[in-house]
Amino acid sequence: MNTALPKIRVIINPISGTQSKQAMPEMLTNVLGAKYDVDIRTTEYAGHATLLATEATEQGYLGVVAVGGDGTVNEVASALRDTKTVLGIVPCGSGNGLARHLSIPLNAPKAAEIILQAKIEDYDYCTVNDRPFFCTCGVGFDAEVSQKFAQLGKRGPFNYVKEALQQYIKFHPQEYTIEIDKKRLTERAFVIACGNAAQYGNNAFITPRASMQDGMIDVTIIHPFTPIETPIISILLVTRHLDEDTNISTFRTNALKIIRKSESIMHIDGEPIMMSAELNIVCHKAGIRIFSSDKGEQNQSKLSNIDKAFWNIIDTIRNEFDF
Repeated sequence: MNTALPKIRVIINPISGTQSKQAMPEMLTNVLGAKYDVDIRTTEYAGHATLLATEATEQGYLGVVAVGGDGTVNEVASALRDTKTVLGIVPCGSGNGLARHLSIPLNAPKAAEIILQAKIEDYDYCTVNDRPFFCTCGVGFDAEVSQKFAQLGKRGPFNYVKEALQQYIKFHPQEYTIEIDKKRLTERAFVIACGNAAQYGNNAFITPRASMQDGMIDVTIIHPFTPIETPIISILLVTRHLDEDTNISTFRTNALKIIRKSESIMHIDGEPIMMSAELNIVCHKAGIRIFSSDKGEQNQSKLSNIDKAFWNIIDTIRNEFDF
């Protein structure tokens, strides 16, 4: 180790995504070694990345690089929040939602170059019942799909879509109570998603106007819809127009509570977890430091003229078929 250089720990999840990580240690050592003292570690079990990242913060490392998907990033970032240690991301997962939101390249050597440039910014993170998330969390259909996808053991967008279609046939929307700013509303919802970042991953924008630097949580409620509307909802999800749909309610807040009928599954950064009936969700402003791209966040504050024209076409279709 070269003690004259700032120390960086690289944590590789060998089973994330669908591609081999065999060449990753040598490539990252070669790229990052130009500026940092690089320490490569490989995860061996769930939660191992958090332990390795915690150790790095205690030993004064400048940064910890998560090599994997959003689940790996969550494990590493959970240890780095509210510390001076900087998060680096080399995306190698199935969805890579946080990397996409932050304009971090999906090409590993190019992602490593972002870390080499050492542009560091402060970003928000959120918690649900004190458990941190950095991209999105949610209840309803997306949580059910995340659970089935995890049980499937096969990664990749094709398998995810296949599993989503199978679960859609069986799924029944539930009733939720939402508390925000001392107000309560009860909604029967297909999905309730809370976004610190804009997307699930694979450019599926569930909270399309979300920013990680505004101290706010973007909440999207998808109300029950008919099967014939499914293609439209899907198109709006990938074209950043979801919040323009009449079947969707959105709001922005720094904290909220979601109350369900009983303990159940939810997803946190795409990973399914059993949680209590009451979910307390809070945004923690500027709580994590991240090696950042010059392009910044891929959030979109308002619709362009092309966007508006597209939406007019969708609205015309809805009116024509009366749904």
